This record gives sequence, C-alpha cells and structure tokens, in this order.
Amino acid sequence: MSAENAQPEANEFWLFGYGSLIWKPPPHFDRRIPGWVTGYVRRFWQASEDHRGTPEAPGRVVTLISREYWEQLTDHHDSAPEKVWGVAYRIIPERVAEVKEYLDIREINGYTIHYTPFHAAPSINNKTSDPLTALPKKLPIQTLVYIGTPENEQFVGPQDHQKLAEHIYRSKGPSGLNRDYLWGLEQALNELSPESGDEHVTDLSDRVRAVATAAAAGGKEGAVTASQTDKEKQILRAQSPVHVSPEVSSLERQHEQQHHHHHEFRKVSSIDEQEETEKAS
Repeated sequence: MSAENAQPEANEFWLFGYGSLIWKPPPHFDRRIPGWVTGYVRRFWQASEDHRGTPEAPGRVVTLISREYWEQLTDHHDSAPEKVWGVAYRIIPERVAEVKEYLDIREINGYTIHYTPFHAAPSINNKTSDPLTALPKKLPIQTLVYIGTPENEQFVGPQDHQKLAEHIYRSKGPSGLNRDYLWGLEQALNELSPESGDEHVTDLSDRVRAVATAAAAGGKEGAVTASQTDKEKQILRAQSPVHVSPEVSSLERQHEQQHHHHHEFRKVSSIDEQEETEKAS
C-alpha cells in the first residue's frame, strides 16, 4: 500500500480539509493544524447539486486532482502550487464513528475516501502550550480526505475561467450562494499562512467580484447589494498559525465543554436535514 493510501494509526483519526472544511469544521475535533499535502491540484471542477447548487442548476465546488493526471490536461489556469494548503483535524476517538457518518452525508455528492500524508506548517510545533495545535509523535500525519475523482459523475473537468466565474456568480443552493463559498475559501486560505494562497481560487474570486460589480452597476437582477457585501465580510475567519481569532477561541471553549458534558450528536438522515444542522451549528 502506498504512502498516499496508507490508513492512519489505530486510535487516531485525522481529516484533511481543503475546501469549506477549513472554515466550517466538522464536529467533535480536538486539534486543528494548518499545513499542506502534495501530489494534488485544487480546482473548482466538481458540480454541486446539494450544497451550492441544485440538480437543475449545479454549482461548482473544489476537488483535488492528482498532479500527474492534471499535467495531461489543458487547463486555462496552467500553473498550480506544489503545496495544497488546508487544515488537518483530529477527531475525538469516541466520536469518530459519528463524525464519519456526518461526513459521508456532507460529502455524498460524488466524493470518495482517500488517504494522504499531511505536513504541518513550520510555525506549528510541540513547543507551544496550545493543545489545539499539538502534533502527534509520528509525522507526517496520515489523513483521510474526500476527493471527487475524474470518474465520478459530478466531475466537470477544465473550464474557461471567465465562464466558470460567471457560473459561480449565478449559482446558489441549500447552503447558500456559490460565490460565498468561493470567497470564503479565498479568505480562509489567505489566513492560514503568508504562502497558502491559491492562484486558481484568487483569480476566480477576482473575476466573480468583477461580475458582481458589473451586475450592481447595471442594476441587473441578482446584483450584489450593500447588505450582501457586509454579510460576505462576516464569513467565519479561520485560525492563523500565530494568532487565535475570536471564532477559534469560541471553538476551543465549545470543545472544552464537550470534554466535560455529553454532547448530543443528532444523526441526520438527509442532505436537507444535514444542511439545517450545519446552519444551526
């Protein structure tokens, strides 16, 4: 079994998030470590019928493509960083089964389970007293990751970047506007590290902002209003490697409470119900 597909050590469950999981974490985690994986390219090449779009008008969300496969394609964004930045979460052992069930529903739309080594950001080490970023003894960390591979039905492949930006601007689903997902990812990535930005994500974000500005200036239906812009600025900020934001401090308090009180994890039976659970969390 290759290092990329080797499963984590017993009693250790680590999850790698490279999309919305960066700023919208899973439940029941006790460690959150920024860092990267290699051998992949992040692209908005996965259709979303359940979160940022509908079956009639699918949105677009990110997936990972093996770099070897990507290099054989003609991509309108013809460069990609060697490191795919994101966040690794350690799930509390007694909650692993419940979280896996939650993730299988959240990532049901074309994603499958894979394993890959995760490298913690250089600023993270065990010399700090922060339990949220404590590293395991064995490095790199073997993480589970959900990937929409080219074989899945929701994989759309390379697209013209301007048409893709316009598609993202128009799309919305049960989880909200597709552009909020894009802008949230851009912001979350930029806050992980000075080197964690992604050109593909940044370029699409800039293009969608330009589309939104043009729509607002033209008074078109669906133009971005001032209240929407204010709301977009309030997207949850992820923890940076050095400073702990108020939101993450709040997460720490929640997890401290989870260690001292029983946390009712309600099983969800459908995407709609799971979406409402996420919105209420």
